Amino acid sequence: MFQKRIIIFVNGDLPDLEKARALLRDDDFIIAADGGTRHALALGKIPNVIVGDMDSATFDLRPLIEKGAQVIQFSHDKNETDLELAIQHALTLNPEQVIILAALGGRLDQALGNIALVSNVERLTFNVVLDDGIEEVFFCHDKCKINGKVGDIVSLIPWQGEVTGVVTTDLKWVLQNETLYSDKTRGISNEMLGDTAAVQIRSGSLLVVHRRTNI
Repeated sequence: MFQKRIIIFVNGDLPDLEKARALLRDDDFIIAADGGTRHALALGKIPNVIVGDMDSATFDLRPLIEKGAQVIQFSHDKNETDLELAIQHALTLNPEQVIILAALGGRLDQALGNIALVSNVERLTFNVVLDDGIEEVFFCHDKCKINGKVGDIVSLIPWQGEVTGVVTTDLKWVLQNETLYSDKTRGISNEMLGDTAAVQIRSGSLLVVHRRTNI
C-alpha cells in the first residue's frame, strides 16, 4: 500500500485551528495518535486510523468506526508513545511525506521526545515535518528549502553534535561554510529575505525551526 502524504494528529496543543486547517488536503491519509483524534474531529476529519492505548480518548469510538475509522489499540503498559506507534504504522504505508500536527506545544518532555523521535525516522525513510500552522520543525541532513514569507524566523540548531559546512541562502545573516556547535547559539533567530530560503550542510544533523510571522 502506498500513501503520498500522511497527516498524524497528536494530543498536544494546536494554537490556531484555522492555520492548522490550511495545512490539510482532501486526499491526505489521516492517522490519529490516541487523543489526537480530538484535533482531527475539530477540523472536520474522520481519521482513517486511530492508534494508541486510548487512555486519552474523550470521545466515543463507535460512530467513528461506523464511518470507516480503523482502531488499533495497544496495552497501557507499552514502551512507546502513541506518536511512535502512529509513525510505525505510517511506515507500513510507504509515504512520501508525513506531517505531524500538535506535537510541539504543551508538555516540554513530550515535545522534545517527539523531535528526537523524528530525527532518526526522517533520516532513514521519508520526509517528516512537525507543524502546527505557526511553527514547523524538521531536520536537514544534506540540503533543504524553507517556504515562508519575508521576516519569518528561522533557527538552525545542531542536533547531537557539531554541524559543518553550513551554507545559507536568502537568510538575513549569512552563514558561509561555517560550523555550528550544539553548545552555542550562532544559528538562532535568523530571518527570511523572501518567500524561500535554503540551507546546505556537509556533515551532521541540523534541526530547522521555522516560525511563520506573517500569517
